[in-house]
Amino acid sequence: MRVILLGNAGSGKSTMARALAKGSAIAHLSLDEIAWNPGPVRKPLDESVAALSHFIETNAEWIIEGCYGDLVEPALPHCTELRFLNPGVETCVEHCRSRPWEPDKFANAEAQDAMLDGLIAWVRTYADRDDEYGLACHRRIFDGFAGRKREYASVSSYGD
Repeated sequence: MRVILLGNAGSGKSTMARALAKGSAIAHLSLDEIAWNPGPVRKPLDESVAALSHFIETNAEWIIEGCYGDLVEPALPHCTELRFLNPGVETCVEHCRSRPWEPDKFANAEAQDAMLDGLIAWVRTYADRDDEYGLACHRRIFDGFAGRKREYASVSSYGD
C-alpha cells in the first residue's frame, strides 16, 4: 500500500490515514511535518521534497496525506492509489471546529484555538484559490493521475 490522500484542510485526510493504518506498521506522513519551519514559515520546496523523497525511499508501504499540491505531485509516481477527499467546504469547516487538540502541531489547545478563525477563513476560500492548496490544483492533480484513484464527495462514502 502506497496511498496519497489529498484534499482541503478539514476534509478528513488524517482520520482516513489513521483508519487505513490501524493495526499495521504502515508508515504515515502528514505533509504538514515537512512543509513548515517555526514561525510558521513554509520551508523551501526543495527541502520539503528532499524529506518527502527520503520518506518514500525508506518505507516500502506508506500513507501520505496533505493539501500541498506541490508536494503531492513528486510523490505521485510512487503511489499505488490517489484518494481525493472533497466533501464540501462546510463539512471541512465543521471538521476544523470539532478537531481535538493536535499536540504534534500546537503547544496547547489554546494555541490551536487561537488559529481556528484564520483556518476557517482559509478553508472557505478553497474553491477560489489558485495556489497549490486550492481546489483547482487538487482537481488538476486528480484528473491527470492515470493510476488507481477515487474521489470522495461525502464523509459517508469514506468507509467504502
